[in-house]
Amino acid sequence: MHIEITPEVIATQLGFAATSNSLEQIERIINNTPGFDKFSKHIISLNDALKHMNGYIAPSNTVDCFKIKVDEESNAPEINEEFHQEVKHWSDKYKVNVERVGAQATYYIRGAQA
Repeated sequence: MHIEITPEVIATQLGFAATSNSLEQIERIINNTPGFDKFSKHIISLNDALKHMNGYIAPSNTVDCFKIKVDEESNAPEINEEFHQEVKHWSDKYKVNVERVGAQATYYIRGAQA
């Protein structure tokens, strides 16, 4: 079965209300993310894999891209390390460029690798 990844699907699967504002933001993110269609369905599976680590994927509030984030303060150091390893594994496997935001436990999804 093929599921088309639309802004509505992404909002729902990531646990966000599908309001006109959120759907517009997700549409901007999709249009701003090179090669989004190459890895879009894998964003949802990554989000599911991060839940037990207090991690999630969400639209960034500051730039038009998705962010991958974990609540480091609530986790044991081993869980935080697992989070970073999972993000690296996912980005390598699906050839996605991610950018770590400073020393924070936040990554921006920048697009498919060339």
